[in-house]
Amino acid sequence: MKVRATIICEQDRHVLMVRKPRSRWMLPGGKVEPGETAQDAAARELQEETGLGADDMLYLMEVESGGTRHHVYEASLSSPDQARPQNEIFDCLWFPLDSVQNLNPSDATLRIISAFRRRL
Repeated sequence: MKVRATIICEQDRHVLMVRKPRSRWMLPGGKVEPGETAQDAAARELQEETGLGADDMLYLMEVESGGTRHHVYEASLSSPDQARPQNEIFDCLWFPLDSVQNLNPSDATLRIISAFRRRL
């Protein structure tokens, strides 16, 4: 099973979404490297994909979907307006939390967003 760190950044009922070229919109995140904690992977992936550094990370949940275990963190950001696509990420945007399904994201992304919305 693949292990992934996934990050939710929420600001004014908008969530940060990223996408690679010719790919679906998704939450920032990626593979947990050997010897790395899921939280360290989450912070690294957020920085690599959006240029953002997290002030704090809160572990929210674990979600299994399609052979991948997602360790999901909520990141607190001091400069959310500084998000810029980096490395393999083609685009990033703040999208209304209640409309993420309109982006046609993966089942895992929809499940994570749905669970996150319930706690707000």
